[in-house]
Amino acid sequence: MADVKAHITGTVWKIEVKVGDQVNEGDVVAILESMKMEMPVEADDDGTVKEIRVKEGQPVAEGDIIAVLG
Repeated sequence: MADVKAHITGTVWKIEVKVGDQVNEGDVVAILESMKMEMPVEADDDGTVKEIRVKEGQPVAEGDIIAVLG
């Protein structure tokens, strides 16, 4: 399994996937808002979304797990 992690501290602005979705390396999983900028969080590997660990509007820190791919 592969974790998709936040690369910056911010707020989850939008989740772009749902459990069961197939994603490829580089696909946008979520968008974070930090300092009034939207920053995409991309998958580092191909896989199926097994779990989403955040909700829209939730604050996250750098390194927090956004989603789990299997």
